[in-house]
Amino acid sequence: MSRRGTAEKRTAKSDPIFRNRLVNMVVNRIMKDGKKSLAYQILYRAVKKIQQKTETNPLLVLRQARRRVTPNIGVKTRRNKKGSTRKVPIEIGSKQGRALAIRWLLEASQKRPGRNMAFKLSSELVDAAKGSGGAIRKKEATHRMAEANRALAHFR
Repeated sequence: MSRRGTAEKRTAKSDPIFRNRLVNMVVNRIMKDGKKSLAYQILYRAVKKIQQKTETNPLLVLRQARRRVTPNIGVKTRRNKKGSTRKVPIEIGSKQGRALAIRWLLEASQKRPGRNMAFKLSSELVDAAKGSGGAIRKKEATHRMAEANRALAHFR
């Protein structure tokens, strides 16, 4: 128990151009070594490419992709008394699901073959919004593993 009281909750800031918190969360995940302006450049170029490809609002594509990739259930490793480990299915809350979705989208876009990160990110976001792509496969694999280990749910 903390002696100093509870820490106050901080809300995520919104980005300067779109005034959107989701965009800022994605930028913070793209950022490496504190280079936030480079992360903004990458995302804004990706957004411009999405605009050219789909001719719809790129923020809607980003939201749709995040919604499609967000997992409902995941697995957590638990060790029993005998020392063997088991993957126990657990429900994932909305905040953790959102963070996992953003992480999976960025990992899948980094693994894609392509010219630069903006091109790869835009392709992955469009694919995820349509229901295909590496991030969607990761979500389906997680759901399959949770479904296969459903018998172990009482170990939670």
